[in-house]
Amino acid sequence: MTPLEGLAVFAAGVGAGGINTAVGSGTLITFPVLLATGLPPVTATVSNALGLIPGNISGAFGYREELRGQRRRILKLGVGALLGGLTGATLLLALPATAFERIVPVMVGLALVLVAFQPLIGKFLRGRRARTGVPARSDGGPLLVTGMTLASVYGGYFAAAQGIIYVAVMGTFLDESLQRLTAAKNVLVAIVNTTAATFFLFVADFDWTAVALIACGSALGGQFGAKIGRRFSPAALRALIVAVGTVSIVQLLLR
Repeated sequence: MTPLEGLAVFAAGVGAGGINTAVGSGTLITFPVLLATGLPPVTATVSNALGLIPGNISGAFGYREELRGQRRRILKLGVGALLGGLTGATLLLALPATAFERIVPVMVGLALVLVAFQPLIGKFLRGRRARTGVPARSDGGPLLVTGMTLASVYGGYFAAAQGIIYVAVMGTFLDESLQRLTAAKNVLVAIVNTTAATFFLFVADFDWTAVALIACGSALGGQFGAKIGRRFSPAALRALIVAVGTVSIVQLLLR
């Protein structure tokens, strides 16, 4: 890797760390840059997963105030994140690269629809509960656990827009602010990436220069992302998620 390529990878790590913390989809910055340096797709994917872990942890720490009171929820969803991340990492090495990538734009698109219409969906669900007399479940119920576990399988395989999918699923089943959902998302993404990267350590090849550069950049970007993201209003944050997700879909379709 040349010095210029190294600088590009570091800068991509900073950008990915910031975007992952505030929204999600930072992999769509780092992954193309790693491919441009000449890394094979699988090596780029596993190196990216390991390198982004410090950014995930940094972002989660930046949202520590919004994490208060969510310990039980995160522990419960964290089990699914761990199992899903391990399953997705296994699929990455077992399946052809095109098998999962074909449905990635569809999954991201569905997530964006859920995020964009989350206020209307929430209003509909609250009205339905009021009519039926069924109280809301603070833990989201089994549908939330199932949905988040499946999203974690995707995250362990290819992390692009993983955070957006998490926010969409949690926003559908939980009556929480977007900032608190974002905080929980950062912890769960860290669990998935750590699980997948630990698995990859034993069975896949890494480019350790790329890992180090992304790790340093994403840790720095995670702090920036937390400071900026926590200032957004719910409407502004939702608009940012939709905008970033739309760019992600276009980029995935053009690859």
